[in-house]
Amino acid sequence: MIQRVLSGRYELEEKIGSGGMAEVYKAHDRLLARPVAVKILHEAYRSDIEFIERFHREAKSAARLSHPNIVSIYDVGVSGNDHFIVMEYVQSSTLKKKIQDEGPLSLLTATQIAKDIASGLTHAHANNIVHCDIKPHNILMTADGRAKITDFGIARAVTESTLTYGGSVIGSVHYFSPEQARGGAITPKSDVYSLGIVLYEMLTNRLPFTGENPIAIAMKHIEEEPISPSRYRPQIPPMLEAIVCRAMSKSPEIRPSSFELVQELSNVEVALSVSVKNDPDATQVLPRTEIPPRRSVRQGLGAQVTTPKEDKPKVAPAVESKPFYKSKLFMMMMLVVLLIGFGVGIFGAFGKVWTNQETVTVPEVKGKQLALARQILEDNRLRVNVAETYDSNVPAGQVVSQDPDVGKTVKSDRLVTIYVSKGGEALDMPDLAGLAKSAAIERLQKLGLNLGSVYEKDSPSEPGTVLSHDPTTGTKINRGQTIDLVVSRGEPRVEEPPAQRKEYYQDPEPDRREPESQPESKPVTEPDTEQEPVQKPEPVREPEPQPEPVQEPERQPQSANFPDIPAQIDVPSRDDDQAKER
Repeated sequence: MIQRVLSGRYELEEKIGSGGMAEVYKAHDRLLARPVAVKILHEAYRSDIEFIERFHREAKSAARLSHPNIVSIYDVGVSGNDHFIVMEYVQSSTLKKKIQDEGPLSLLTATQIAKDIASGLTHAHANNIVHCDIKPHNILMTADGRAKITDFGIARAVTESTLTYGGSVIGSVHYFSPEQARGGAITPKSDVYSLGIVLYEMLTNRLPFTGENPIAIAMKHIEEEPISPSRYRPQIPPMLEAIVCRAMSKSPEIRPSSFELVQELSNVEVALSVSVKNDPDATQVLPRTEIPPRRSVRQGLGAQVTTPKEDKPKVAPAVESKPFYKSKLFMMMMLVVLLIGFGVGIFGAFGKVWTNQETVTVPEVKGKQLALARQILEDNRLRVNVAETYDSNVPAGQVVSQDPDVGKTVKSDRLVTIYVSKGGEALDMPDLAGLAKSAAIERLQKLGLNLGSVYEKDSPSEPGTVLSHDPTTGTKINRGQTIDLVVSRGEPRVEEPPAQRKEYYQDPEPDRREPESQPESKPVTEPDTEQEPVQKPEPVREPEPQPEPVQEPERQPQSANFPDIPAQIDVPSRDDDQAKER
């Protein structure tokens, strides 16, 4: 191959592997004069700036890990367009190749390898680093049989990027956890699930879930339970089988932590070591039995040889040997181990509360993206547990609520549960037409829908009956969405127009005005002809403004005691004057 030197220090010698994310080369470190392994990212990831930033950040955090069961990361850098990681060079094969070559591993060997992997994960989880891609291909086996985990940092960077941008999942579908298959939040318990599948494969040389395509396998991780490993290999002790089944539980809360897994596997390793020593098929030193002397044998030819009862050798009754894992001692040891594991789990969860630890204030992460919320809590020395919930008011991937709530003072390293929105749960809009308003509201509440505006409309239907709704029947909606209803007001009422009622009140007014004009017209119409009434309005209208000055004030006191008399006197006097003038 063409000689390449990265950063003027790492001289690439040969290509030793390739994967979906990077290519691995054996290289020579010119500065320290030692062999190293260099992993260079593929070109597909070079254009994603945010992924590159996260890749460097996660790789640098993984470089802090120093454990005998973890492949060490020496350096992270960029040379031209090549983004690379420099790691410890382990000249050995992978666990996958060991399983393919040897088939099912011995019970003790499989337990020891699983304990090594769990020990390395415990160290990583204590430093808030999740591997996300535990599988036999990423486990290197050294010459002395020790297991070492590789690819820390790069798997976490890819997973965070795909969860944030598009929801796709990168990883080995046969080994990732149900929450990874759903595209949900990844926790340290996800690594424990993957380790459970690796242990299952080491014991049976089979994968628990297979299918025609990756989607079918992922659905089995979510919905189906694996076949018990003892069906393929009856020699598996119940204690070891229980550990496998618990690690592969669908619920992360039931799975043990990586630290608890180390303790349980250590107890199984001790029990298996004792059972190997007590194997009845192993080579043993047997006591020598007494043989009768040759003389007594000769004397007994043709006759029965009698020996005293006290001289007869005592033969112990044959005892049927049982496997050690079916003995009472093994059952007692298993019970003790379970009690110890239970106690360790309780102390790991609550033991730190009893100590004098530093207190911290819970920060607010509501409304923030999952990755940002986890980073904020971890920066405040708090552990994070992620739960998912439906909420149509909060976009998917954002935190809906948290427990403990913001502002509370807790001990450092306290577990904080954040509930992440999955968006609104999709459902079909039911048909509410024809239901009573109260029945429609009750049905909306059962479906988790909210009542919006209620409009009334004239209709021959019974009052309060739902006529229509928005959205319409069959429309795809989300839980928590608001639904508007249109209900019947009943048949419309027939009312008289308001204009007719006004005429009834206006009719009496002309009747009241006519009597006033009649007394003036009667005396004029009797002596005159038909032409005279045409000229009457002019003299009649002219003196009307003059009656007030014509009336003398002296007549008022005379008629004060007889109000009716002046009215009769005044009217004819005015007529007489007018007649004289005419």
